[in-house]
Amino acid sequence: MLSEPHDELRVASFRDLDVTSLYEILKLRSEVFVVEQECPYLDPDGRDTEPGTRHIWFEKDGTIRAYLRVLSDQDVERIGRVITAPDARGKGLAGRLIEEALTVIGSRTSVLDAQAHLSDFYGRFGYVINGDEYLEDGIPHVPMIRAGSTPAR
Repeated sequence: MLSEPHDELRVASFRDLDVTSLYEILKLRSEVFVVEQECPYLDPDGRDTEPGTRHIWFEKDGTIRAYLRVLSDQDVERIGRVITAPDARGKGLAGRLIEEALTVIGSRTSVLDAQAHLSDFYGRFGYVINGDEYLEDGIPHVPMIRAGSTPAR
């Protein structure tokens, strides 16, 4: 099933986020990562506010339905916090977010730390596993990379 027509794509730096959008992003991340996945950790890690961070999300009627962020990590771009609200899953939003992130990243190399069961999903976008599986908050993860043709800024 494809995303619904009224899912609006948004991209913003931290400084361009309005308070309501920021609240909805943090609420969704807490609902899924902390509560649903039972991973008690401090989600606001200080990286959201970095000048090179781009926040990308789908919104419908003021509710964040899917989200990710792109961080600038020296010579690579890092995709993280990829999330879809439970009631929005199966609509293709996560794939569309990755496609938008790759547009934002351009020809630079990018990396991500995928939950291991999602490595095939990221593989569809050119990511390959480039390290050993590890546990993060009790969930198996794998590091993945997508080679680019130019270095990050």
